[in-house]
Amino acid sequence: MAEHPPIEAYEALDSTNAEARRRAEAGEAGPVWITAAVQTAGRGRRGRAWSTRKGNLAATLLTVTDVPAAEAAQLSFVAALAACDLADACLGEGTARLKWPNDVLIHGRKAVGILVESGARPDGRLWLAVGIGVNLAHAPQDVERPAAAFAEYMAGPPPEPRAALEVLAAAFERWRRTWAAGGFAPIAQAWTARAMGLGERCEARLPGRTLAGVAEALDSDGALRLRLDDGSLERITAGDVFFGGV
Repeated sequence: MAEHPPIEAYEALDSTNAEARRRAEAGEAGPVWITAAVQTAGRGRRGRAWSTRKGNLAATLLTVTDVPAAEAAQLSFVAALAACDLADACLGEGTARLKWPNDVLIHGRKAVGILVESGARPDGRLWLAVGIGVNLAHAPQDVERPAAAFAEYMAGPPPEPRAALEVLAAAFERWRRTWAAGGFAPIAQAWTARAMGLGERCEARLPGRTLAGVAEALDSDGALRLRLDDGSLERITAGDVFFGGV
């Protein structure tokens, strides 16, 4: 039995998430990993562009689920843990840290981006596209926050994207099974153990407003608990969080 769903590799796609969406809307259920050596129109969270050059990894898992959309969104934390496992395998345990909601940082610089999209199927279930981009060989320069590539911290060359995806997909499946069996609690515990910024002051930039306070912890559903300066508690479910400029 394979340790993860099958992988389909392409030389170039506009976006692996877009390809997964097209297949889902045509009725395909997966599970299948879709990867491309080059993305010509890759996307990140909140509509940002995500560049994928040869040597980097762009991959999306297409699958379906019976759980509600809010619960299915927890797979972004599963993906972050899997990407952190990949970073540990390449760079040494503890090198990568997680920043809410699902950024993977290497020495404080973003090396992995995650985008989870979903839609309704005629049978009532959800299709899910779990997109993961990893800067293996190259880091973009024209970005809002500093980015890093694995290659910058390796004595030898970084892994080839397909080899990296084998590690990533197997790690994702292990964490997905943990989530399926035990719910979000074990995922939250593992994520918190690798998190940066908890207990520290941060700025949360939300649609239409910006809040400042102390990032306390993950809530039971993955929301960030932000303690504001007046002592009140705000649950952050979507937005960008900045710790000391990161």
